[in-house]
Amino acid sequence: MLLFKRKGLLLASACCVILLLLTPTQGYSNSEQSYKIAQPLELTPKLSLQLKLHAFLLWSSVGFLMPIGVLLIRASSNVKSAKSVKLLFYCHIGSQIVAVVLATAGAVLSISNFENAFNNTHQRIGLALYGFIWLQPLIGFLRPDRGMRFRSAWYLTHWLLGIGICVVGVANVYIGLHTYEERTGRSARLWTVLLTVEVAAMAFVYLFQDRWSYVVRQAEAALGDEQSEGSTMYPANDHKEVIVVP
Repeated sequence: MLLFKRKGLLLASACCVILLLLTPTQGYSNSEQSYKIAQPLELTPKLSLQLKLHAFLLWSSVGFLMPIGVLLIRASSNVKSAKSVKLLFYCHIGSQIVAVVLATAGAVLSISNFENAFNNTHQRIGLALYGFIWLQPLIGFLRPDRGMRFRSAWYLTHWLLGIGICVVGVANVYIGLHTYEERTGRSARLWTVLLTVEVAAMAFVYLFQDRWSYVVRQAEAALGDEQSEGSTMYPANDHKEVIVVP
């Protein structure tokens, strides 16, 4: 009980933090206006490499591996083999651990090398995301056993937070690409289009997974009906008919 109260307090605190980060104050509004009218960022070869590495790390984390982890754990509900379920579960855990490590590396890179005034939307959302990215695996490791009272609440919290991180993370990648174009004057249209194609493909797979399980269930039900009809339509009859003549 105490464990879940602490987890609830932790979630409430995290929500307060993100609200504070995303709520624009007057100071932030003025600084953001000055940020927008600032001179374009002069890219040196070193800074250009750092920006590309930062973008790759965060895309591979919240834009690829975390959504892949969601698809893997959803796929486990459509398989019947216990071995396959276990394999998909461990692949889910592995992908999320790697995603957290990559996101942490991207955070360290940005904090140590970039401007960190947090006076623009991309930086504020990114800061909040770093906190939730670390909170999510903590909630995952606190998973209660099946049949326990708080299992449903844990599942809903873990699922909502995971989906939220993926959606907000992908949105922040788009915002980062737009910020890159504004600050450098260079086009990121190709990367925006590629990201859109990837997101659309993952969204299609996510929506198709539920429909596929329905199709499989209907096919199994139809096959069962055919087998039952075949066993009752043609019963074995080895007795000869006896005709009684009056």
